[in-house]
Amino acid sequence: QVQLVESGGGSVQAGGSLRLSCAASGWTYRLNMGWFRQAPGKEREGVAGLDADGTTSYADSVKGRFTISKDNAKDILYLQMNSLKPEDTAMYYCAAHYRPKIPTSLSPQWYNYWGQGTQVTVSS
Repeated sequence: QVQLVESGGGSVQAGGSLRLSCAASGWTYRLNMGWFRQAPGKEREGVAGLDADGTTSYADSVKGRFTISKDNAKDILYLQMNSLKPEDTAMYYCAAHYRPKIPTSLSPQWYNYWGQGTQVTVSS
C-alpha cells in the first residue's frame, strides 16, 4: 500500500505558475503515478501521468504548460504548472497504482490510491 499527501495548491492570477507536490510513503517500488483534477460539476479528469518506467502522458489541454516529474530519492511527485488559465481551476489529486500495464495513465479508473486533494484557483 501507499499513502499520498498533496501540497502546493493556492490562488494565482492567469498567466502565473504553481508547483504541486505529492509525497508518497509506504510501498513505492514500481509505483505508477498521476495527477487528476475535478472542477465543480465536472467529472474527474486526468492531467498528467508518470509510469514506473518514466514514461509521461499529458492531457491535450495542458501540453506545453504543465510538467510532471518525480524525485525518486524522496518519493515526491511534482506537477509544475505554468501559464495557468481560469479553466485550470479545480481540486487537484495525486493518485497511484501498481498495475504493470494499462491502456492509458490518464483514466482515473486504473488508480487505487488517492491523496486528499489540493485546491488550485486561477483568476482572470
